[in-house]
Amino acid sequence: MQRLYFSNLALCRKRPTTAFALMDNKPLLMLGLPKGSLQDSTIKLFGKAGFNISVSSRSYRPSIDDEELDGRFVRAQEVSRYVEHGYFDCGLTGQDWVKENDSDVVEVCSLVYSRASNKRSKWIIAVPEASTVQTVKDLEGKRIATEVVNITRQYLKDNGVNAEVEFSWGATEVKVPDLVDAIVDLTETGNSLRANKLRIVDTILYTNTVLIANKVSWGNPAKRKKIENIALLLTSALEANSKVGLKLNIEKSKLEAILSDLPALRNPTINRLADESWVAIDTILDEKVVREIIPELKERGAEGIIEYPLNKVVF
Repeated sequence: MQRLYFSNLALCRKRPTTAFALMDNKPLLMLGLPKGSLQDSTIKLFGKAGFNISVSSRSYRPSIDDEELDGRFVRAQEVSRYVEHGYFDCGLTGQDWVKENDSDVVEVCSLVYSRASNKRSKWIIAVPEASTVQTVKDLEGKRIATEVVNITRQYLKDNGVNAEVEFSWGATEVKVPDLVDAIVDLTETGNSLRANKLRIVDTILYTNTVLIANKVSWGNPAKRKKIENIALLLTSALEANSKVGLKLNIEKSKLEAILSDLPALRNPTINRLADESWVAIDTILDEKVVREIIPELKERGAEGIIEYPLNKVVF
């Protein structure tokens, strides 16, 4: 019985050590990810950057294939507040929401992507096509609906205009002219504005997604290094979206003329081939010029032309 007692005691003494080990294995970073319209494009971007994120349709807790990362999906409007307060070490949200919330955070890098395009979005003042409002000055005494109340009020103040600004929970474009005189809304393509017969009076703010960090976390060397690595991979993945790789073989005698006449092939890698009268060219160029340059290369005698996609481009 005495041996059994000490054996059990030994087991009990091991438990705190196990618990301590589990605490040591907690993720290095807690990441704030945007729920809603940006969710799918954010998961896709992280995938291209090398981080596989999976989440069920009803869950806010993603699974990330990096043991140093944990995260939560929350509304983009809230990410900057949670980063500032330290619940998240870093997160992705719009520049507009950092400004709207007046969040004191570190902007690590700019990431120009969205649900519909890889262009910056903009907050605009819009009115019905038949409205008499032509400039911001004409909004004096009017009622305006928007999600970005603070940004709108500051814009009106800067322009010396007194108007009533009310918060809109969504579907803002349908509130004019029956409920309000004008709206401040976010647009990427302008399709919704045209569908609702609205006209832009002015642009208040251009915005895009940014990676932000908590200031205390940014001051931690290990966390900062991890955040900087994530920023590098995300920006290089975005850079690769608009570029492709191109390989081809060309006679050495034609090389100088091709490089001179086709500036898109700037600074290529040139390798010798078994046939010393030929060389191989490998380069990266903007995808939009490929359709023009490949026929030109073929006409000039290039062979073995291969276009291939890129996951990351690091300059």
